[in-house]
Amino acid sequence: MSAKNLQEVLDQTGNTVEMLRNSQLGAYIYPVVAPEFSNWRSEQRAWRESAVLFDQSHHMDNLFIKGKDALKLISDTAINSVANFPVNKAKQYVPTTPAGHVIGDGILFHEAEGEYVYVGRSPAANWLIYHGETGGYDVDIEVDRRSPSRPMGQPVKRKYWRFQIQGPNAWKIIEKVNGGPVAQLKFFNMDHMQVAGRQVHTLRHGMAGAPGLEIWGPYETYDQIRDTILEAGQEFDMLAVGSRAYPSNTLESGWIPSPLPAIYTGEELRPYREWLGADSYEAVNAVAGSFVSDKIEDYYLNPWELGYGHMVKFDHDFIGREALEKIDPATQRKKVTLEWNAEDLAKIFASLFDADGTSYKYFDLPLANYGSSNYDAVLDAAGETIGLSMFTGYSANEKKGLSLATVDADVPEGTEVTVVWGEPDGGSRKTTVEPHQQLNVRAIVSPVPYSSAVRQDYPGGWRSGKQA
Repeated sequence: MSAKNLQEVLDQTGNTVEMLRNSQLGAYIYPVVAPEFSNWRSEQRAWRESAVLFDQSHHMDNLFIKGKDALKLISDTAINSVANFPVNKAKQYVPTTPAGHVIGDGILFHEAEGEYVYVGRSPAANWLIYHGETGGYDVDIEVDRRSPSRPMGQPVKRKYWRFQIQGPNAWKIIEKVNGGPVAQLKFFNMDHMQVAGRQVHTLRHGMAGAPGLEIWGPYETYDQIRDTILEAGQEFDMLAVGSRAYPSNTLESGWIPSPLPAIYTGEELRPYREWLGADSYEAVNAVAGSFVSDKIEDYYLNPWELGYGHMVKFDHDFIGREALEKIDPATQRKKVTLEWNAEDLAKIFASLFDADGTSYKYFDLPLANYGSSNYDAVLDAAGETIGLSMFTGYSANEKKGLSLATVDADVPEGTEVTVVWGEPDGGSRKTTVEPHQQLNVRAIVSPVPYSSAVRQDYPGGWRSGKQA
């Protein structure tokens, strides 16, 4: 009998870790947008040296939340405070389980009085929809799911297009497109500007370490808006960024995108698992990497471990508050960047040409992740696990292999650690895994964000962990 919901899937498989590690979903796909418009190396360098257009129109869910209880729903499910959340302001949204473990995250836009838009990955979206439907809230939620990972030639349509104009030359392009000056609002504040004679929403952002904007509007104007921006950007060496380079920017700026949603255990979460579909993100999610535990709980993370600790505010009641109040932040793992050893990385690539041996796990460029949630073991000099490497790739700007990780609180910057690259026993049955052997890769514990431009210029909060 086929399973009808996530709980039935778990009951039938019996081993949650094995199910997720052998999922056939593979790596997280950034759909529809072309992989490259020039080449991923030039596209990476452009966000540091000139300007880029990021296309975020397809890889995230949109939830349109309206009603008198909309803000209450958000407050009841978020670790961060909404005491100061006026219209034309955006906030990161981070929900936790009753046990205080992170489910996911996304961005909430307060577009009009009583009207909010959540933009992000499915785990946090699903949590909001569930509580909006079952929690007795007076809200209306319109769901606009991300585009299919593989459209296979079928038409794709969203409610909004969503772009970012980023890089050192971004503001010159923004003002040229607008036809005049655009106020540089504070970080995560919203306004409007003109593009091709149309008024579009704007969010002050700085994803690449320099002042920029995120803009959005009706999807039917996608081509007109995109063409106008790229034409205006030509004299400033603007490049469109493809889906291959786009997600790698977080290696420099420091956001860990896909921790495992911590919802697979706990009797209090059974109704939620029974609500989630058998084909939901949570049911088909692929866990990858060298860290393997028999307990799915060992993959759960709290806000401090992911760099969200500064967002936890106890000025309101929310799901998970009681558990988080018991945590001593000083003892929790912390988010860092790991700078991978160049010689060890070279061994990975050299093994591709060893005709007599088994290669190491393929390291794709510029993003090497081969699951949706990635967990590689980080070891100390004694071989003990002291952390998890969770998002891995290469930066042409730094000319280094980098990964975002969470490590024990007492591990200082500058420490040499080991990342175990590749899965044990020749690899799991994921579609993205070929037979391979593991390799211990040396890495240096480094700042997060890794990019000095982001550390010095980024206004704070979302990625840097600073107070905005």
